[in-house]
Amino acid sequence: MTIDTFHSFGISKPILDALHGLGYTTPTEVQAKVIPHALAKKDLVVKSQTGSGKTASFGIPLVELLDWEENKPQALILTPTRELAAQVKEDITNIGRFKRIKATALFGKQRFDRQKLELQQKSHFVVGTPGRVLDHIEKGTFPLERLEYLVIDEADEMLNMGFIKQVSAILEELPKERVNMLFSATMTEDVTALSDTIMNAPLHVEIEAKGITTETIYHSLLEVEEQEKQQVLKDLTVVENPDSCILFCRTKENVDRLHHVLHKANYPVEKLHGDLTQEERFQVMNDFKRGKYRYLVATDVAARGIDVDSVSHVINYDVPVEKESYVHRTGRTGRAGKIGQAITLATPKEKRYIHQIESYIGFRIPKAKPPAPSEVESNKHRFYKKINAQPTVKEDKSKTLSKDIMKLYFNGGKKKKIRAVDFVGTISNINGVTADDIGIITIEDNLSYVEILNGKGPHVLKTMKNKTIKGKQLKVHEAKK
Repeated sequence: MTIDTFHSFGISKPILDALHGLGYTTPTEVQAKVIPHALAKKDLVVKSQTGSGKTASFGIPLVELLDWEENKPQALILTPTRELAAQVKEDITNIGRFKRIKATALFGKQRFDRQKLELQQKSHFVVGTPGRVLDHIEKGTFPLERLEYLVIDEADEMLNMGFIKQVSAILEELPKERVNMLFSATMTEDVTALSDTIMNAPLHVEIEAKGITTETIYHSLLEVEEQEKQQVLKDLTVVENPDSCILFCRTKENVDRLHHVLHKANYPVEKLHGDLTQEERFQVMNDFKRGKYRYLVATDVAARGIDVDSVSHVINYDVPVEKESYVHRTGRTGRAGKIGQAITLATPKEKRYIHQIESYIGFRIPKAKPPAPSEVESNKHRFYKKINAQPTVKEDKSKTLSKDIMKLYFNGGKKKKIRAVDFVGTISNINGVTADDIGIITIEDNLSYVEILNGKGPHVLKTMKNKTIKGKQLKVHEAKK
């Protein structure tokens, strides 16, 4: 049976409404194969490349299955990078927007006490990196007694980055009775061993890696001398004239060097590597996703967690040392059914890595020649016109979803003994408002935030200025963005 609509899964209206608002129309292959089994609470091992829609394949069923009334976390999603944790949290929040699902992200380079405060509030999902998740478990700030679901995302990268000890330590602390799902772009021996350790007769789902063939991504290999690389790259960008391009380097030093060269040549370019602060990394990622820059020079940290469905070109300025990284890098393009270009510049010293990659991906990367001077010259006008044009900045994909949502601020919270049910009871008694019009409620010690859905925010705001919550008159106004 072909599943061509999300209605076919029997999921509830609040989730269907959110998917519609996000522009989800037809389930991808991984979603069609995974969602029914996840809804049936089966242990799953899923091999699926990046960009195949796998976050929604576990996010949709988990949002459906989770009990909104339960305050303690019911699902844990482990990711290898902070960027991916933030992206998954955003996706889960958007899918669960109208079910009032709360997700908490736990990762390093962010204040521990702030995360602790979030975990003390209602939180259905926890999404995090192994180190910080384990830190919260060991300090007793992450309650595990209601945890029912575990997702290990990008398992191959998780193990490749050396997180096996932390993952194993986390697994020791989790409730034994739980549903496990493991997702990986590649199924290495280590990933298989991990799945064997945690799974109970799992169902294996394998999605053919269409992008790594030439079906949605055109691969090409240019053999160049080291001293020629910068000029060949510039010539390539002139001829290819990409709308959006990620340039991968092996080291932070190479990223800095190439970024400097391109910035000096007036390319609209930013850089991304581990020496940037977390706030800078998030800002760069967000700006690139929204189209403020056409070019991003990055280490492999950007191969995870950057969910852009319109990267037209990936250029391996340096050949990756690890063959799996080639799959993850090139998987940034050719997403959402679009055609992408994956171009690799290889010096004579890097030939051995190319052989390993070709053996791993199962085909020879077609060789191409650097652009001829006449070809570069004839394309210069078109190239400069594009890079000098004012970029068209895209809206966040959640903006459409949130256009009828107003977030209200109240100057009272836990210290005034106010609970979520108090807000729901009071607001749903306003004429023309029901509990279905109330979104995510966040209660802190001295303040609270309540999302009002369906365009009813102004009406609720006006009415609540003259109403009390649990007998207390609270100041209320629209929350600052």
